[in-house]
Amino acid sequence: MSLRPTLIFVAVATALVTAIVTLFGLFGGWESTNGGEVAVVRDGGPLDDNLVRQVIDPASGVTWTGWWSEVHKYPAQQRFYTITADPKRSTLLGVDVVTVPSGDGVNMGIEGTLYFTLNLDHDTLKLFDDKFGTRRFRGQDNEMRYPYDGEEGWSSFFGQAIRPVVDNALRSQIGVFRCAELVSSCAFVENGAAQKPVRLAPQDNNANLIKVQNAVNSTLERDLRQMLGANFLIDLRFNLVKVSLPAQVQASVDRAQAAFAGVAEAQAAVAQARAQADANKARQDGYDRCKTCAEIEKLKALPQGITVYAPGNSGGVALPTK
Repeated sequence: MSLRPTLIFVAVATALVTAIVTLFGLFGGWESTNGGEVAVVRDGGPLDDNLVRQVIDPASGVTWTGWWSEVHKYPAQQRFYTITADPKRSTLLGVDVVTVPSGDGVNMGIEGTLYFTLNLDHDTLKLFDDKFGTRRFRGQDNEMRYPYDGEEGWSSFFGQAIRPVVDNALRSQIGVFRCAELVSSCAFVENGAAQKPVRLAPQDNNANLIKVQNAVNSTLERDLRQMLGANFLIDLRFNLVKVSLPAQVQASVDRAQAAFAGVAEAQAAVAQARAQADANKARQDGYDRCKTCAEIEKLKALPQGITVYAPGNSGGVALPTK
């Protein structure tokens, strides 16, 4: 007879647990999105497959997603990826240091921003979730995350899947030009050893930077489509702000500029001395031709307070004025 209460307890406990799980699944089967995110829903019930069930557009109302479904939320608004040459500005979330070599082997620091948007076409989003939403990516902090795991997850995905394509596009286009064709002051390093005069042409550099920017924009979308398998990112636009020199090269440029400035200063001093000597010679020739003029100049040069001038006496005779 003692077995009956135990069976009753087990049955009640089982029913209670089933009710709780059912209620959890019921209330967990509703989802909504805000204006900046889109959701891909995958079936996840005990009797379901793991295929994509539906896509919930941005700013949706409450939507039934089924019991125990997985909801993967991705950014729906325009995103931007910033690259810099300054290590102090680098962060874990979307700001990276990028340096690529010029055609003559000088590492160039890149300052710019890539703007893009995730393709919100439903079929494309389903394919994106199949290819990338089912795997994790390693972030700069060495943690593994899914692309839908917040900003950190998206940055981890971008860093491993997208950034290498962006870097390769920049490397290909920057490598077409020599350092001095992108940064005028780099010519100081090239010509510094020979002490040759350097003429800077910043307008040519600006034109070359625009060429780099346009070339990256014309190839990046195609490269990403080939690498990722579809047009997952659209409205791509790269804005190249500037190309800078590494600290060591910039220090060499500064030294070269200082050296050229010193040479120019010395040459100016020589020219000034030569001009002064020519002026003195011309003045003396005039005095030789006009003795009276020389005497007049001597009187003008007398110090204040001299009232008597005795030629032949270099100091003159100084008498009080009162």
